[in-house]
Amino acid sequence: MAEKRDYYEVLGVGKNASEDEIKKAYRKLAKQYHPDLNPGDKVAEEKFKEANEAYEVLSDSDKKARYDQFGHAGVDPNYGAGGAGGAGGFGGGFGGMDFDLGDIFGSFFGGGFGGGRQVNPNAPRRGEDCQAKITISFEEAAKGCKKKIEINRIETCPECGGSGAKKGTSATTCSECNGRGQVNVQQRTAFGVISTTKACPKCGGRGKTIPNPCEKCHANGRISRRVSIDIDVPAGIDDRQVINVRGEGNKGVNGGPSGDLKVAVFVRPHPFFERDGYDVWCDITVSFAQAVLGDSIQVMTLDGKVKYDLPAGTQPGTVFKLRGRGIQVLNSRSKGDQLVRINVDVPKNLSAHQRELIRQFQAEFGDSAVQAQTYGEDEKKSKFGKKKK
Repeated sequence: MAEKRDYYEVLGVGKNASEDEIKKAYRKLAKQYHPDLNPGDKVAEEKFKEANEAYEVLSDSDKKARYDQFGHAGVDPNYGAGGAGGAGGFGGGFGGMDFDLGDIFGSFFGGGFGGGRQVNPNAPRRGEDCQAKITISFEEAAKGCKKKIEINRIETCPECGGSGAKKGTSATTCSECNGRGQVNVQQRTAFGVISTTKACPKCGGRGKTIPNPCEKCHANGRISRRVSIDIDVPAGIDDRQVINVRGEGNKGVNGGPSGDLKVAVFVRPHPFFERDGYDVWCDITVSFAQAVLGDSIQVMTLDGKVKYDLPAGTQPGTVFKLRGRGIQVLNSRSKGDQLVRINVDVPKNLSAHQRELIRQFQAEFGDSAVQAQTYGEDEKKSKFGKKKK
């Protein structure tokens, strides 16, 4: 198997490149090697996949930091005891490395784990939430898709069934607290004898002890396992939104419910389309003759190419709307629109005869007509707001 190229080399950027520079470099390569522009070209297909892989790592601050420190091993799915990286699973510290998630999950999930100590250690407790992140394509975000991810998750020990005791044995009543889980402590002070209650130090407040602990979980009753989970990504999801998968987090304790799995979604930019809410923008370049005379053109949409009749006299910068050709609204059947901005390719390197024809054309219309057309175009642009580019 060929050795992977350096991701910075793939995108043609330096290690100090900004997020915008990385995104710009990726869009350039994605447009150059996109399968729609290179049908049947296996070399272009591999280049496109290579650019996607590089962007997925370098656009993610957490993966980028690991890549900068450890190279490809830091983002390899099989690296470390916990298999850190891959589709983006994190297992609550059970992996071979401890990564700082604060840069992204702090903003997504409110930050912080844990909570107050349970008053009754034997009461049912809900399992902790797990976190993961995935990167999908622009089209997958628009139409929805299914993804398989791997995470480290805490589950009930299959060997002891969660009891913590070796198979064939059971826990016994704590001799220190007689199964109450609490002991009374008296302390003599200057104000007299003060009596307090605290968790039994021998059994940790559980009221039971395990003489023969399970060899698999070491009396914990739970173990960390690498599991594969199928995720339904809904159509219309946007970059950096979070999917909550109920019941796929860490298993509960003492019969408590499982936690949830929170999946942060990253969307790769598209070489042609740009998202604006549920609308999609794109640029189409036509020839000078097509703009003047009108023509039937092919416009690429998320559903394939469609025919559009370009009217005669179309001005540069004119925006046409294709209704219902945008992105599906999240949790709805309706769709946004596709907005097509027209660019006119002004001919260069004209021959003497062609320049003379242009002069005749100019003389026929005069400067006043050109100024009037320009003024009308400014009015037309204002109707479409101040969309960038």
